[in-house]
Amino acid sequence: MKILPRFFIKTKDKLFFAVNTYHHPKSHYVAFLRYVPDENGERISDDVRYKKVSSQEAYDYLKKYHPDYLFDWNIEGKKTMGVLKEDVEEILDPIKKLNEIINSNDDDKLFNKIRLLAKTFHEGANIDYEDMGISGSTLLNLQNNSTSDIDFIVFGKENHKRAIKLYSQLKKDNDSPLDKINNDYWRHVYDKRIKDNSMTLEEFVWYESRKNNRGLIKGTLFDISFTLKEDEIGEDEEIYFKPLERIKIKCEIIDDDNSYAYPAIYLVSNVEFLKGNYVNIEKIVSYTHTYTGIVKNNERVIASGVCEEVTKKDYTKCYNLVIGTTRESIGEYVKLEKNPLNI
Repeated sequence: MKILPRFFIKTKDKLFFAVNTYHHPKSHYVAFLRYVPDENGERISDDVRYKKVSSQEAYDYLKKYHPDYLFDWNIEGKKTMGVLKEDVEEILDPIKKLNEIINSNDDDKLFNKIRLLAKTFHEGANIDYEDMGISGSTLLNLQNNSTSDIDFIVFGKENHKRAIKLYSQLKKDNDSPLDKINNDYWRHVYDKRIKDNSMTLEEFVWYESRKNNRGLIKGTLFDISFTLKEDEIGEDEEIYFKPLERIKIKCEIIDDDNSYAYPAIYLVSNVEFLKGNYVNIEKIVSYTHTYTGIVKNNERVIASGVCEEVTKKDYTKCYNLVIGTTRESIGEYVKLEKNPLNI
């Protein structure tokens, strides 16, 4: 079975890791630590209490208890986080989880909303149930019915395009079970996603509203996340990454076809450097959900992040601006050069 982004891994010592790449080395599955056992944790799965950890907490925990889960791979000067394959207890598959929920007789309120969401995309966007899934806390049986969001996954690029197009239509329909997010919920999402001053609440709402990948179903937040299907995954042509420095640029978006992918990719041109030494930046790459689908073709943008030198299989080099070098993405963003609220 191919291990895809937004799958989770449970280790033999009950840690939960979120898979975050399509390609893995021979020894490890590349994944980020998300939940650890904690006797004071607020979530319970299989009689074990868990707490969710931040980026720094994840690294600190592994340095102390599992240094073998921090290993040298393809990023110069940085340890890659991942699970030794021999330590895997279970691969948690979002597609299987959704099928379990659909076929369950459990009258759980959250499960009922998930069933309705899947049915809506199946019937309205012609997406097969085998091309949809559930990730996040629900996949791990750590959900809280009153506070958990629905991390809904659509597999396949064309399927995802149809899903967000359908939602863009349904959120305007008063009779639809899918609703647009209102002011109270926007504050909740903003506080969850933005941890610095890179974007105001008003800007955040403007950008999120046009992305059409986040909404409400009967009062519960849901994301429409995107993962490639197995037959869409190509070979890994980029084999080595070297972080260089923090940079800030202005540029034009020339290809947003993979802007909802993981990672989100924007091809750029006409680059102007505001901070850092000039190199030929070809792509903006985002590993954080906040900056997926946020800007579009022919838009002039400003972006801040880390410049990385990429070595390809043929040993040629190119340069990216990377957003999401940590989960919190402090000081890392892409947005329109001109404030959209003044347009």
